[in-house]
Amino acid sequence: MSKNFVNFHVLISHSPSCLNRDDRNMQKTATFGGTPRVRISSQSLKRSLRTSAYYQQNLGERSIRTRELGRLSAALTGALAGKYPDAVIKKTLGLVSGKEGLAADAKADAVAPWSVSEFAKLCDLVQQAEIDGLDTKKLEKKVADEATALKQAMADNLDIALSGRMATSGLMTSIDGALAVAHSITTHASESDIDWFTAVDDLISDAGEVGAGHLDTQEFSSGVFYRYASLNLKQLQVNLGLLPSMKAAETEDSRSRALDIAAHALHLLATVVPDAKQQSFAAHNMADFALVSLADQPISLANAFEKPVAGKGGLLQPSINTLVDYWQRIHRGYGLDEQAGAFSLSVQESVGGLHVHAALPDLEKWLRADGQR
Repeated sequence: MSKNFVNFHVLISHSPSCLNRDDRNMQKTATFGGTPRVRISSQSLKRSLRTSAYYQQNLGERSIRTRELGRLSAALTGALAGKYPDAVIKKTLGLVSGKEGLAADAKADAVAPWSVSEFAKLCDLVQQAEIDGLDTKKLEKKVADEATALKQAMADNLDIALSGRMATSGLMTSIDGALAVAHSITTHASESDIDWFTAVDDLISDAGEVGAGHLDTQEFSSGVFYRYASLNLKQLQVNLGLLPSMKAAETEDSRSRALDIAAHALHLLATVVPDAKQQSFAAHNMADFALVSLADQPISLANAFEKPVAGKGGLLQPSINTLVDYWQRIHRGYGLDEQAGAFSLSVQESVGGLHVHAALPDLEKWLRADGQR
């Protein structure tokens, strides 16, 4: 029987950096296993994934995430110019947002993702409702009846299918996200350093005066980060309109499409890094190790690092060994029936019973083949 969940476990060693900051301009941290760890938030990582060049080249345009309804109205009017009258676009936006009679500075209650192709389908429904003389209640029922078609129209904006969406009105469809992404943490205890830096004022220096034009400090650190994400393949197929419901049986084509997206997700998780302070630190590091499993449920291996990794000869290899050892123990302890594969830069044919690929594209190919070698 096909497995419904893809679990991604990725280890990346980052050189000195400050990839995610809090409201005090300090590195985000977490206490795990009683020790401080550097953290990269789930939100930061997900935004980095969907705004990356790889995402745009391979998975299409991302949605428009905004609460600025006035600006959104202008953007949608421009994108759909000539297809629908401005009045239909504005009426549709008002009905979908729950804010009819939009002013130029109108704001939604929360930031929401908007799909231009889905919105165009809604414009069709609103336009037809005007012709048929339907009131709002009947229009909402019509929209509900067209749920699968609306999801198919939204397929160009895959990030909504992956991350989900909360409905803001009766005309906007709620989407349960298919991809769960954990906060990344270091596999070991990590103490931050402080960079005390100055900016030299050239004109002051040329005049022979001593002193900096600017003084400041920046917190930073380095470490091996554990990234975990889980993809619900059935939910993804439903969100893309490939299946009518979670109870429907997968088709060969629908599962193949979901596995292709899973392979792209693996590539993103292994290669994309948040861009915070990268002009100062350039910590553009790719994954050193990735373990992927096709399983019956989401399974995080974060507890492999509840006891922080320690080592004098580097922390990366001990982190890999600890992760694989914990995966083996979880596998044996719960009698898990998984298909698993791995990628490692330190080329080995197998580690702890895992077939290890020497190149990431080979692991992506394995995943597209539903875990078959």
